[in-house]
Order: sequence, then C-alpha cells, then structure tokens
Amino acid sequence: MHPLIESLKATLIVSVQAYPGEPLRTPETMAQMSRACELGGAAAIRCQGLADIAAIKGRVEVPVIGLWKDGHEGVYITPTLRHARACVAAGADIVAVDATDRPRPDGKTLEDTVRPLQEEGVLLMADCMTIEDISRARGLGFDLVSTTLSHNKPAIETSLDEGPDLALLRQAVEEFPDLPVVCEGHVHTPQDARAALDAGAWAVVVGTAITHPTSLTSWFKAALDE
Repeated sequence: MHPLIESLKATLIVSVQAYPGEPLRTPETMAQMSRACELGGAAAIRCQGLADIAAIKGRVEVPVIGLWKDGHEGVYITPTLRHARACVAAGADIVAVDATDRPRPDGKTLEDTVRPLQEEGVLLMADCMTIEDISRARGLGFDLVSTTLSHNKPAIETSLDEGPDLALLRQAVEEFPDLPVVCEGHVHTPQDARAALDAGAWAVVVGTAITHPTSLTSWFKAALDE
C-alpha cells in the first residue's frame, strides 16, 4: 500500500467545493476554506476543478484529492483520461474518478481510462455507486474506493435515509477486507462520521456539513419553520 494511502487511515477528509453561481465559488476562497479545515484537523482535502486544485495545493500541506466535474448527469466526475491528467498537472496527489459502469463521454471503458494513469504512477480513488462498482474498482487496482455516488441509485433500488450509506460500507468492508473503503455522502454530523469509522471506513469524507454555508443555513431555517 502506498504510504499516502496508509496515512489516511481513520482520518477526516474534507470536501471543499462550491456550486456554480455561488458567491464562494472562487479558487482563493476555496483555498482559504481548505486551510481553515487543515487547521481544524483535516488529513486531506477533496476538491474539484483545475483552478481550485492548484490554489488549494498551494495553500495546504495535507494531500489533495482532485477531480474535475464536467457536466451534471451520467459520468461527470473526472470522466476521461484527459480530465484525470489535467487534475494531476494541477497538483492533485490523488485523482478521484467515477468508477461506475455507465457510458463514458469519450466512449472508453473504465479500464481504458485508469490503466494509463496507473502506468504513470497516479494514485486513484474510485467514486462508486454499488457493491458491483466497488468490486470492479478493486479488480482494476484502485488505491481507494468511496461510497460517493451511493445516494444516486434509483429510488426503487434503495431505502436510504438522509445519513451515510453504512449498509454499503459494511458490505464492502466485509467482502473486501484488504481494500481501503472511504465513506462519503450525507455525513452530516460528527455522530455520522463516528458511525462510519466504527463500521469499518478507512477514512470519512465530509463536505456540505463543514464547507457549504448555504446548506447549513437552510437546515437551521427549516428547523425553525417547522
């Protein structure tokens, strides 16, 4: 196992991202927020977009997990080899890639996408939706897998509440005990994060609950409006 992957065991990774059109969506703001998270104990920063990756990499000392979102539907998280190489060039220490079996915009398979990166020594994180995705990613030699996309499954296939997908996490940890499985998605409280770690997560990614003030404000407002 690569030392960087080993260093993330039992740690908090913070996802620092802003959506298009939001006032915080500038690389400098994302870099400042990342530094603040680092001071709070984040062991790594997950971020998206080449400008943000470069700005954050220049501000923090912890590893940067980079991705490039291109589009809004289907495979849009680092969808092609070109996107992944650009993330590396921007400074990403690990590149996160959509690892589902959905069609990719360039027509290539997931294997076609990751093999050249592995040959170039790039560390890869598989953003997964299902246990089948996780199994596939393991077979392809991803360094980390994550439950990032599990809440994107069609409603008919899941009974998830608003918390993290601990069922998928536990299944992955049980079936693939040698695989670092990261819990990401809907980790909204410290208790959620602790539960994920107790369920066997290699690390826990928290985004919205730390770095998205618009959502946080809406949660409090909704509670008062009830």
